[in-house]
Amino acid sequence: MAFSVLRIPFFLEPGYDESKPFIETNRERLIHKWGGKRGWEAQKQRHDLKGRGLEAGIPHFNLDRLAANTMASHRLIQHIGKTYGLAVSEAIYDLLNQYYFVDGHSLNDKPRLAKVVAARMQELMPTEAPTQTKLLDFLNGDEGREQIMHALHALNQLGIQSIPKFIIEGRTVVDGAARSDTFVEIFREIEARGVVQGTAIFNDVLGVSDEIVEKGSHLPPTSMAA
Repeated sequence: MAFSVLRIPFFLEPGYDESKPFIETNRERLIHKWGGKRGWEAQKQRHDLKGRGLEAGIPHFNLDRLAANTMASHRLIQHIGKTYGLAVSEAIYDLLNQYYFVDGHSLNDKPRLAKVVAARMQELMPTEAPTQTKLLDFLNGDEGREQIMHALHALNQLGIQSIPKFIIEGRTVVDGAARSDTFVEIFREIEARGVVQGTAIFNDVLGVSDEIVEKGSHLPPTSMAA
């Protein structure tokens, strides 16, 4: 089964100064958010992020990663998806997860972001990849900001105030903290019926063409054993 994933921008800290490469470490952010170390420790026990990361093959989350305004990285992911396709933007999204959550780099360090993403895109599409300079020019500009703001407004209209969330077939909302069997059950139901009922609800808001969505972000293997 092939399907498309649109990554909808969301700001954990919308008040962060966009002009600064980073504001604080994530450890500091979470201690502030949960009212001190005791509250933070209680929240860690409830979420069990470390344990769930181990289940997913992520041995380490960098608690001292540099937290920053994420407008630039949201704009970049959307730009890559619209320009080069959702399969490419998903590969870059995976890269940025490693870059931030594990390596601890800021998502608003624009020179570093441009360098790392340009190198990965050169591996993915050697003849079409944008240069580091071109990506940095984009990050230093304003293209895509309006669409990001429209998407944030749409999320507010839907009453979505926290992440992660998945909106499947434009109607079924699943909390991202749900276990994998929840998602498997939903996708097996779609597979069994053989047709998608509903449509993407954010592609128009984000300016992603129907053609890009229809090409998919996750495709079945091109060859299978007999």
